[in-house]
Amino acid sequence: MAYHHGGLPDTLRQATAELVAERGPTGFSLREVARRAGVSHAAPQHHFGSARGLLTSVAVEGFRRLRDEFVDAIALGGTAAELLERTGLAYVRTALAYPGHFGLMLQHDLVDPDDPELAEVSTETFGLLVAVIEAVRDECNTDLDVDDAAIMCWSLMHGLVVLTPKHVEMAERELTPRPEIEQRVRAFTHYLIAGFAAREDGAC
Repeated sequence: MAYHHGGLPDTLRQATAELVAERGPTGFSLREVARRAGVSHAAPQHHFGSARGLLTSVAVEGFRRLRDEFVDAIALGGTAAELLERTGLAYVRTALAYPGHFGLMLQHDLVDPDDPELAEVSTETFGLLVAVIEAVRDECNTDLDVDDAAIMCWSLMHGLVVLTPKHVEMAERELTPRPEIEQRVRAFTHYLIAGFAAREDGAC
């Protein structure tokens, strides 16, 4: 893996993300990352202080990517339902595009949850989802508990990403249509909006 002078930290993060995507977080080692990056085994520790420091840096990078995708999704405007659908799609697309980062972002046993950069960007990212749920509240149900609803939405999208490979495997084994994750995000958005709505008919 080639890198430009001064770009070694990025190269080490990339090697780490690739390794975690292949082997899972427990398959990570500084020595293997260094080997893939083509540097001495001491290089990762020199730049990041420890394995935990390197893994935390990758998690920060992942949250920054997700934050930027949320920003772009929200910037398009639209109804509360449209905002919620686009942020859900942004979550699953980012998670599937960067599985190594996704595998670390919520692993508090492997990263440093007190790291200032991680705390800042994760809070900012969740805050964007909260803003979307506030739009849902304002349009659909003024009594909606925004924090609970935001956590529910995050959990639902996270679970969908985690379970999708198993769903695909089952579909292939049983020769049934392969589930499309984006279609499920759209369906889940409809269910969520109906559930969040204040009206008895579930409309929003």
